[in-house]
Amino acid sequence: MQEFEETVSEDIFEEENGEMNDETVDSPSAEASVGTDTEVVLGRGLDVGTANLVSSVQDVDGNVGIKIQRNAFIDIDCDDYTKSMLTRLNVQYVVLDGKMVVVGDPAFELANIFNRATRRPMKDGMISPNESDAMPIEKMLLRTLLGDPQVDGEICYFTVPAEPIDAEMNVIYHQGVFAGLLKSLGYTAKPLVEGHSVVFSELAEDDFTGIGISCGGGMFNICVAYKSIPALSFSTTRGGDWIDRNVANVLGISTSRATSIKEKIGNLQTPQNREEEAVEIYYRNLISYTLENIKKRFESSQGMPAFPDPISIVCAGGTSMIPGFIDIFRDEFENVKFPIEVAEIRMAEDPLYSVSKGCLVAALSES
Repeated sequence: MQEFEETVSEDIFEEENGEMNDETVDSPSAEASVGTDTEVVLGRGLDVGTANLVSSVQDVDGNVGIKIQRNAFIDIDCDDYTKSMLTRLNVQYVVLDGKMVVVGDPAFELANIFNRATRRPMKDGMISPNESDAMPIEKMLLRTLLGDPQVDGEICYFTVPAEPIDAEMNVIYHQGVFAGLLKSLGYTAKPLVEGHSVVFSELAEDDFTGIGISCGGGMFNICVAYKSIPALSFSTTRGGDWIDRNVANVLGISTSRATSIKEKIGNLQTPQNREEEAVEIYYRNLISYTLENIKKRFESSQGMPAFPDPISIVCAGGTSMIPGFIDIFRDEFENVKFPIEVAEIRMAEDPLYSVSKGCLVAALSES
């Protein structure tokens, strides 16, 4: 860590293409986005996703501001020509161990151009054990997304996955790493199980009762809640990356190319070619796998609440944003004898930002 921080100093940020770019996005549920000079209230929300990192704040008028960065990077040989080209194209990079490292969306674009796979700081919903550069890259991205705390120790709720049911993994190390990174930036870090954050952001009108599903790149996180209290939380290690890997294998292409095909599909229900058909097949399998596991956990868990009324299932997360996803989800639901009555299955209002907003709700309620 120390070696990286000495190499990537503030001088390098200034001399070699400045601060990393970020994107401020209007939230459809808010009246306006939060500007850089707008006064914001204390408390931050952070979605720590395998594919994307998303932060959220709220201004004094109740408007929510969102920042998002793709959680990926790619290293390129450090030479004068490449350095000049990237600077001219306004592509953010830093120098690490003699290599130029491009982060965020430009890394994904360059990977497609050169038919290379991006390097990912996270794998299957947790910090990657195979990436020695994961933590310094994550710290750099978090610094860009969050900035400095308004007061020392400002609360930042961040997502952690629930314990997976289909892999020998635990979240203790992952949670500790991100808590440490946020603390080093001056925040008081508080974890929130990812599916629970969907309940906070999407089920207020249902008295925070129902099932929240965060459909992420590395995992699907599920939380069954009654009046905001989690009755059941778990995750599976299948998500958008699982689809990409399998599509890449059957088509003989790179995972970055498979991701690009997936993200450009017009509608999952009407694939137009062999590539899109492969994506649709694996999406259906993933959704069916998730529903079957929810059913099994309901049937095997002790102390599940008796819901007096039919509940809602809400899907959020980047992997759910493909057009036609919720229709296929409803189709696959009809094939499962679900153990409780469901009133509706719907998408989150802002699928990509829902998890971060749920963390923000938790932070604001405490701040």
